[in-house]
Amino acid sequence: MTAQLIDGNAISQTLRADVAQRAAALKAKGITPGLAVVLVGDNQASQVYVRNKVKSCQDNGLHSVLEKYDATMTEADLLARVEALNQDPSIHGILVQLPLPAHIDAQKVIEAISPAKDVDGFHIASAGALMTGMPGFWPCTPYGCMKMLQSIGYKLRGKHAVVIGRSNIVGKPMAMMLLQESATVTICHSATANLKDLTLQADVVVAAVGKRHVLTADMIKPGAVVIDVGMNRNDEGKLCGDVDFEGVKEVAGYITPVPGGVGPMTITMLLVNTLEAAERAAA
Repeated sequence: MTAQLIDGNAISQTLRADVAQRAAALKAKGITPGLAVVLVGDNQASQVYVRNKVKSCQDNGLHSVLEKYDATMTEADLLARVEALNQDPSIHGILVQLPLPAHIDAQKVIEAISPAKDVDGFHIASAGALMTGMPGFWPCTPYGCMKMLQSIGYKLRGKHAVVIGRSNIVGKPMAMMLLQESATVTICHSATANLKDLTLQADVVVAAVGKRHVLTADMIKPGAVVIDVGMNRNDEGKLCGDVDFEGVKEVAGYITPVPGGVGPMTITMLLVNTLEAAERAAA
């Protein structure tokens, strides 16, 4: 049995078409959903991510502002820019691209963003809303993973989901989202002693540690759903995930590819969150 692919590009196109339609409805009322992206320094990967985010906004009817600053920018100046964007009614979402230069406290900057404009879902108020099941913004990568599970009509209630990774950006919020859908959730990480024993029990495995071949074919039960969040390079320099794709796809029921899986969903959910921020502001 070869697993069915969960195509992130195709799901993204459907979601982005919905974003464009809803953005047009807001524009008819005189409101253009706006995202401000702030980039400090010249990290090459960050520059690529930022360009993709800005272009995706423009392609789907959203207004996007890119603010680029030198790596020497002070923390105080960045906090002042964030506050100015908080007060700007034309901006509905604020994204400060990480990582920031070492002299700037990233957490302090994230907490300076208004929770109403926290479209990355990293603010402590957003984390608290997710934890308690209240309305808020969900972090884009795990939110995209949930949309992928929805796309195959997967019912999580009563299923055992294993999340490999405990980051604030993916692992922890992923576990909370799965829990909200009544899955039984196990979080694994670098100190987990019996990873294979746990993944073999899982109906769903989400691999999110940023390390190649964390999940291999002998670690999953037949028919399991495998979501690969990892972004790594193999020995030939090609993009690959955390999952041994060639091996695992012969055992799993569903699997996400890398590239073309979770990656496009992350930016798509940023657009969805920005649109929802604009809709809430307009309500």
